[in-house]
Amino acid sequence: MKIGDKAPEVLGIDANGREIKLSDYAGRKVVLYFYPKDNTPGCTAQACSLRDNYNQLRDAGYEVIGVSKDSTASHTRFAEKHNLPFTLIADTDLQLNQAFGVWREKKMCGRTSMGTVRTTFIIDENGIIADIIEKVDTKDHSNQILNK
Repeated sequence: MKIGDKAPEVLGIDANGREIKLSDYAGRKVVLYFYPKDNTPGCTAQACSLRDNYNQLRDAGYEVIGVSKDSTASHTRFAEKHNLPFTLIADTDLQLNQAFGVWREKKMCGRTSMGTVRTTFIIDENGIIADIIEKVDTKDHSNQILNK
């Protein structure tokens, strides 16, 4: 996906087993952020940045949705542990990761593997990708969004 593309209508299943659709957020901008794994340092810092500034994001017209390949049970534990007020999608089959092009080859410590590349898509009120943040500052992510 790139800026100007129409985002898919069906986004996935949340931690409660509910299907999440883009039309559920009609008239609002959506922050769709992809992250590698629940309860890891960077992913927790990112989620907590969004949590701590959630009201500001909502006041600015944004809804926040996190996506990782973790299970709904993992998402439930992660959300409860860190009091996350936003939706987390369990993309266990990687369909959404692949549709948005964030499931890619990664290199870490000299080893190559496939994984989610931390990326945030800003989707406008019409379901069009308006912006993409590829260099995510996990500790200050909400300000990256608010200062766009």
